[in-house]
Amino acid sequence: MTEEIVKSALSKVLYPGFTKDIVTFGFVNSIEINGSDVSFNVDITSSAPEVAQQIKDDATAELKAVGAGNITCNIKAPQMPRESSSRGKNIAPQVKNFLMVSSGKGGVGKSTTSVNIAIALAAQGKKVGLLDADIYGPNIPRMLGIEDIKPEVNGNKVLPIKAYGIEVMSMGSLMEPGQSLIWRGAMIMKAIEQFLRDILWSELDVLVIDMPPGTGDAQLTLAQSVPVTAGLTVTTPQTVSLDDSRRSLDMFKKLNIPIAGVIENMSGFIAPDTGVEYDIFGKGTSTPMAEEFDTTIIAEIPIEPAIRTGGDEGKPITFVSPTSETAKRYMAAAESIWATIEEINANGGVDNQAVQPTTPPGVSACSTPKQPEPQQSEGSCGTGCGCH
Repeated sequence: MTEEIVKSALSKVLYPGFTKDIVTFGFVNSIEINGSDVSFNVDITSSAPEVAQQIKDDATAELKAVGAGNITCNIKAPQMPRESSSRGKNIAPQVKNFLMVSSGKGGVGKSTTSVNIAIALAAQGKKVGLLDADIYGPNIPRMLGIEDIKPEVNGNKVLPIKAYGIEVMSMGSLMEPGQSLIWRGAMIMKAIEQFLRDILWSELDVLVIDMPPGTGDAQLTLAQSVPVTAGLTVTTPQTVSLDDSRRSLDMFKKLNIPIAGVIENMSGFIAPDTGVEYDIFGKGTSTPMAEEFDTTIIAEIPIEPAIRTGGDEGKPITFVSPTSETAKRYMAAAESIWATIEEINANGGVDNQAVQPTTPPGVSACSTPKQPEPQQSEGSCGTGCGCH
């Protein structure tokens, strides 16, 4: 029995829910061989006991098939996710935590970030949903390779589409390709509420929500509809992007949403032929802004051709190339985000009561007080129409 034979056997053990094996994921380590006896560790990302048991059973079967004797498989798994302690209005109570992914402007890679963070969280054992709330620019179906799939309807509810181990819903999955939406704010607000209330989301550990760019109706509606556990801001190193990203972080503060961190996209360039990283757009320039809002840069994501091709072809880099530098940075960012969520829940969670509307239903917040009606003169209808 050799280490090569052991690794070859374990490379046939698929990680539950994925098409990649535990060796390719880099989960196997500390292999020890004594004659035909084999001992090894598997560091998995899931806290679910059934995942650990399946890996142990499959690994034992594969090693027995190549002649192993006594087999010791030590599974190292994270703790079970902590229950949310958030309070306030919640129209999607089956979801434990909500992560709002925002940006001050478009074109900074917010949707790409949302997709890869969601997949990274799922790879770490969380039950994850991804809501594409970017109504005007719903790109996530293409990024996940589900642009031709329509969701199923169950009664008056819609079932989310499943892809890469996560549940997904997007306006792009409900519209015809190329169709434009010319909607006012009230319709956007209604759509956000329906995506939360009328989609049959499972009992999710976290729902990642890809927001439209800016700080408007969609963001306020979301914060008032569910207690948002944490907010993530996506930016690029350029000053013009940082100016807008400050507004995104300021919005989190005003809506009482804890900040999980900042992701700096286009942070350097990794040459595909040499693997050398160049700071063509700058790098780390977001740090002063993050410190200004008492948060940190949790990932510097470089420009890498595999990110673009993966997004265009529906093959997210975190899933199809988990050993790439970019995927590793997304995975580290997801770990940081989850640690923040756990800390928030341990400290009492969040409460959205303070951001609820104070005007009666159907009344605009900017409405002026109703003026007293003019006193009717004898013989007049009182409308000022001049009929008398």
